[in-house]
Amino acid sequence: MEKAPKPTRISHRGAATRSALLDAAAHVFRTVGFARAGVSEVVEYAGASVGSLYHHFTGKADLYTALYEEFQQRQQERTHRAVSQARSRGEADPTRLMYIAARAYLDGAIDERDTTLLFFSGDGPPGFESKLRDRLREWTDRNVALFRKADEPVDEALLMVVSGAMLVAVTEVVRRGDADARRLADDITSLLSRLEPRERREPAG
Repeated sequence: MEKAPKPTRISHRGAATRSALLDAAAHVFRTVGFARAGVSEVVEYAGASVGSLYHHFTGKADLYTALYEEFQQRQQERTHRAVSQARSRGEADPTRLMYIAARAYLDGAIDERDTTLLFFSGDGPPGFESKLRDRLREWTDRNVALFRKADEPVDEALLMVVSGAMLVAVTEVVRRGDADARRLADDITSLLSRLEPRERREPAG
């Protein structure tokens, strides 16, 4: 068996520098866009050095990806918390739980509109859009699992429909004013909540 890699320890000072670089990158990317942003602008805004940036990241694409991973983690925590709270109130209907998870994701995107636009604007590093779709599909798979029993296979069609709808939904809601965005989120998640997995079909004999 391969040995698991030891976790990298970061000093408090190193963690503070990393955080400052991410905050600076978010500001610069929002201001001028990813394509036009430069490493020099990020380190200047962070009050750091180019060497410190390359100590923590491989470049601006790595900064962008790290920002997205942190955003996605917050989104996962939001949806998990929303579903857990619903279950603690006695909600057990999988369709309703899916509705709650989807709405929590959209609400998080609206609450962090400026950050969300960074990732859903199409202005990212090469290959990022594919990563975005894959991560949203993974998130959707976890929620579609609410529909099925542990030994049942994934309904690929349902997974694609829900993940595709969420990708478009996030792109649209973050471009609208708050009230309009939340009305649209209501409509989208209400429609999603009506989706049901197809009955399992027996293989052709």
